[in-house]
Amino acid sequence: MEHLDHKKKITIMIAIMSAMLFAAINQTIIGTALPRIIADLGGMQYFSWVFTIFMLASSITAILVGKLSDIYGRKPFILIGIGVFMVGTLLCGTSSTIIHLIVYRGVQGLGAGMIMSTAFTAVGDLFSPRERGRWQGIMGSVFGLASVFGPTLGGYIVDNFDWNWIFWIFLPIGVVAFILIWRLFPSVDKKATEKVDYLGSIFLTLTMMPMLLAFSWAGKTYAWTSPQIIALFSGAVIAFIIFIQIERKAKSPVLPLHLFKNSIFSLSNMIGFIMGAGMFGAIMYTPFFIQGVMGSSATASGFIMMPMTLAMVTASAIGGQIITKTGKYKIIAILGLTIMSTGMFFLSLMDANTSPWIAVLNMITVGLGLGMSFPVFTLTVQNAVSHKFLGVATSSAQLFRQLGGTIGVSIMGTIMASSMKDEMSQAASSGSAADAFAKNPDAAEKLKALQDPQALMDPEALDKIKSSLPDGLLGVFDQIVGVLRTALSHALSDVFLTGSIIVGAAVLLTFFLKEIPLRMSNTDTKEEEKKENDENSREKLKERSI
Repeated sequence: MEHLDHKKKITIMIAIMSAMLFAAINQTIIGTALPRIIADLGGMQYFSWVFTIFMLASSITAILVGKLSDIYGRKPFILIGIGVFMVGTLLCGTSSTIIHLIVYRGVQGLGAGMIMSTAFTAVGDLFSPRERGRWQGIMGSVFGLASVFGPTLGGYIVDNFDWNWIFWIFLPIGVVAFILIWRLFPSVDKKATEKVDYLGSIFLTLTMMPMLLAFSWAGKTYAWTSPQIIALFSGAVIAFIIFIQIERKAKSPVLPLHLFKNSIFSLSNMIGFIMGAGMFGAIMYTPFFIQGVMGSSATASGFIMMPMTLAMVTASAIGGQIITKTGKYKIIAILGLTIMSTGMFFLSLMDANTSPWIAVLNMITVGLGLGMSFPVFTLTVQNAVSHKFLGVATSSAQLFRQLGGTIGVSIMGTIMASSMKDEMSQAASSGSAADAFAKNPDAAEKLKALQDPQALMDPEALDKIKSSLPDGLLGVFDQIVGVLRTALSHALSDVFLTGSIIVGAAVLLTFFLKEIPLRMSNTDTKEEEKKENDENSREKLKERSI
């Protein structure tokens, strides 16, 4: 597709970005609305699952579709992805329990993995690595646009209408995206010599699922040393060993192992994994601080987070232009990750007395760093491999970033829960509230709802509890709410500090990333082809010797 005329490329990019906007805005709109949804449906203990199941499903489909799109082309998978995502989105709005929402978010994730994997790979088909910097920045701006309008609109909807509409309102965009892709996106013939690695796909899935489940449940549902968690990790290790053996012998492996011999490919994916862990953890838990600790409404939460996303859009677009103009990307990545780590450290210093303006400045810092660094490592991976592996390389970058995000959110959820438990235990030693409860059992029963921090996310419920109490217990009510806010503040400070340290590790690793010139064409050079053939020959000789 690189040889299409410029006008045709632009129309295809419009179709791709419309599909991405549909998927992205349905992801971001839930951020500020989720605390209120959880307050309505219940199940605070399953909060991280709403995010985890989406990432798990999208991670699996992303890596599988990456290889399949190298064989069958991008068009059928992006169309299927849009269709599946629309079904999942429609069902999410019908959820009556947290379990329903989690299951339907899984359906959404299956579609999102297909959309994101094929969309970013299609950019690689259309443009050379040197040109991709500009377009990766524009693609990042699509996420930024969704991040600007999504949280604000999500907060407004849950404050003024039924939360179900956050899922239904953008379904028409999905229809438009489907039609545009179907009409504009070129089809390609199947590569007759390529075979689908079904067995490798199965064992890759069997590796990822128990591993992510173990990280999600450990420390919350089960202890880290419990038989259930040990069994899940053991199952993941066994499946991984079998997967490696299958991939070494497969003629067309779903994840070619020889790619990991490329230091740029391996290190970029490692950095993407670490960055995902820190990034997604901060983004998912920031609304809890704004609504739960600062006491802002969901709508206000969206407005407070808007400057962060605007900063991300600006930095992403400018960074992409600089990369295309100069061909340099390493310094952009180092600077971006450093700024992001610093911003997350400032987030960890916030408490219940922090002014909204300070919170906005801290989040702008995070947004600037995120916008600069986010597109770089997909570009480095694509530039480091031959074009025939473009799909699997792009999807691997997405896979490692999402794995990092899934594991990071789960670990940070464990940190938050543990910190909250410690803070609440210390507060329970205070005798004033206990004495008041003993004198007024009816009021004590009403105040039981305040034992759950999710009560902080629903101002209407708090007002209802407060208005039902006698005047003598209003002080106790304010005291308990203050204790909850302080406990949540301390817990989230630990989460943000952990994220800052994780992103700081990514900064150090980036210094070891080898910077090679960005290719001016998608046509592989004879030297690259020879190197690729030599590596494949060595692999076959090893297999025969074994």
